[in-house]
Amino acid sequence: MLSQAGIGLMRLLARVPLSWVRALGWLLGQVLYLVADARRRVVWTNLRLCFPRWSEQRRRQVAVAVFIHFAQAWLDRGWLWHAAPEVLRRRLRVSGALEALAGLQPVVLFAPHFVGLDAGWTALTAQLQRPFTTIYTHQANQAIDAWILQGRQRFGNVRLFDRAAGVKPLVSSLREGAALYLLPDMNYGLPESEFLPFYGVMAATVTSMSRLARLGRARLVPVITRLTPDGYEVELQPAWDNYPTADVTADTLRMNRTLEQFVDAMPEQYYWVHKRFKDRPRGEPSVY
Repeated sequence: MLSQAGIGLMRLLARVPLSWVRALGWLLGQVLYLVADARRRVVWTNLRLCFPRWSEQRRRQVAVAVFIHFAQAWLDRGWLWHAAPEVLRRRLRVSGALEALAGLQPVVLFAPHFVGLDAGWTALTAQLQRPFTTIYTHQANQAIDAWILQGRQRFGNVRLFDRAAGVKPLVSSLREGAALYLLPDMNYGLPESEFLPFYGVMAATVTSMSRLARLGRARLVPVITRLTPDGYEVELQPAWDNYPTADVTADTLRMNRTLEQFVDAMPEQYYWVHKRFKDRPRGEPSVY
């Protein structure tokens, strides 16, 4: 019942001005920062580990902003998935190396976990004429799961593969010309991960981006989505040279180092609520 009421609220938010949605997100983010003790500690721990030279005041400012942007991006799903297409065309701007997605040459899109991930996916699938695919993790709540699936398949020629399906369907879709929207910068457990530095802290890092690009004979194109006062900016960056290589570890280390540059540009919009350093090398205690 509560999930259905929440979905109904999101549909209503699709009809109100964006400034109202963002104001509600600002208020919700402030409340979450105060009441979500466990998740607030995760954010603070991540910021202390990654930015040890920051002052406590700076960390608090960014931590509060993380919750605000998280809440705003969540509420934005209302208009992303339910507003009229012309509304989305005004609010979602795609720029940069658009030629990297021309034709059907295999492409892996490196989409880091900034709060605008759903906006980036929606903008690309709605505005670019090529098939897209991504990986989906099912939600425990069936109503929410169905709502998210419907929202992410709203536009274009898209396929969502269950994470448990493995790499074979992803590689096949890449070779058939579907651009893979990949989110490889989370702690997904130790299998198929290597401990590599992220901001100087060893982090269990999946090597899937390099492996999928090699198996799919695909180029690697970063896509960065930034939340702005009037919507989102989705920037396609030029394809990486000399990628993938025969050295999966070096490729994955390159991913982490490049991600640090992206995060430095807008740390308040990165997904610090995730336990990025949950798994530790043998003998190291939990940081959380």
